[in-house]
Amino acid sequence: MKKMKKNRSDTRKLAQGFGLIILLGAFLLTLPISSRDGSWTPFLSAIFTSTSATCVTGLVVVDTYRHWSLFGQLVILALIQIGGLGFITIGAYINILLKKKIGLRGRNAIHESVSTLELAGVVRLVKKIIQGTLLFELAGALLLMIRFIPEFGVARGIYFGIFHSISAFCNAGFDLMGIRESYSSLVAYEGDALVNLTIMALILIGGAGFLVWDDFARNGFRFRKYLLHTKIVLTASAILVFGGALLFGIFENNGLFAGMTVKEKVLGAVFASVTPRTAGFNTIDLAGMSGASKLLNMLLMFIGGGSGSTAGGIKITTAVVMVLSAWATIRRTPGVNIFGRRLEEDAVRRASAIVMCNTLLILFASMLLLALQPLKFTDVFTETISAMSTVGLSTGLTRELVPLSRVALIMLMYCGRLGSLSFALVFAQRSIVPPVQQPVEKIVVG
Repeated sequence: MKKMKKNRSDTRKLAQGFGLIILLGAFLLTLPISSRDGSWTPFLSAIFTSTSATCVTGLVVVDTYRHWSLFGQLVILALIQIGGLGFITIGAYINILLKKKIGLRGRNAIHESVSTLELAGVVRLVKKIIQGTLLFELAGALLLMIRFIPEFGVARGIYFGIFHSISAFCNAGFDLMGIRESYSSLVAYEGDALVNLTIMALILIGGAGFLVWDDFARNGFRFRKYLLHTKIVLTASAILVFGGALLFGIFENNGLFAGMTVKEKVLGAVFASVTPRTAGFNTIDLAGMSGASKLLNMLLMFIGGGSGSTAGGIKITTAVVMVLSAWATIRRTPGVNIFGRRLEEDAVRRASAIVMCNTLLILFASMLLLALQPLKFTDVFTETISAMSTVGLSTGLTRELVPLSRVALIMLMYCGRLGSLSFALVFAQRSIVPPVQQPVEKIVVG
């Protein structure tokens, strides 16, 4: 009971912390200094952008380059970095630099924030997270500068490289390509191998999860020595990326990919498979996708990335647990098994709760949007799943939504970043186990 109460308290702190950061970011973005034309930005637009950045989503109601000044863009970039790493992780690292001791309460907060399996070693993990993040973001920025400096000049090319590297690694999806055309994302680079491969690598590394990083740092390429969590994340990620790319290639071969070279088709298909892992960038027109591609896109967004990462969604491990649980039920085998190990029953219950919470929130928000405006069914579900899974991919619908619909998306993004189950736990009452349980009675299921 004490452990449950402590976890709930830590979750409340996370929820309150993210809420305060969002409000601070919104206040800064409303100021005239944050807009390119020096005018006040409406609070709803500011808080939508602040929520999207802090929750590393990428949905926007105004073009990031054309509306926001350099100051406004830097505020957004800071929110992305804080949201991606988590303010508790950053705060803990500052304490480490100042050589301050982190007590048990602080370690518990870190444990909850980065979703580690155990409390031991969380301080060491914080160091690896920050140092690894800076290393990957710097490497990504340098690679992107190779393309951006010749196009935009030295100063702007360096800035664009840093901005897009941080945005990609944190799976945020914010871009500055409004310099070419409003809301164009990376469409201009659909056949550019350097930009595509760099962005995809940053997305996948950031979305793998900090626990996977730590496991890889300790064991290298020795797959057999990896934790079960790491094995599941890496195996499932490979299946989703390559399987998704194959399906996108088939579905859009005579559609969006028609007339492209083989290289452009491959890059386009793989990028379309990687970016729904909560990244938010796109190199092809999402609104022009076939129905099958849109459905596949929704599925990939719903699943998302790894636990304890910069990604959102129900998470890869949750999806795998649900599939394995169904398979075990069909085969009538005892327990849920994978890679020679049996999963604990609590993992199956939590996975079921997460999937149910996310699904219900998406359905309720979708019904609200459809009730308020005459919108396309597929576009609405793309938008709500994108918000709940903190993806940021959009068919352009966000900019057309009425205020109440935007508020609904803000809440979805916030719940998605915090975690739908964690959000529910914030309001949950501590359960008391009765000394005498209720009598059992059978029902028909299925």
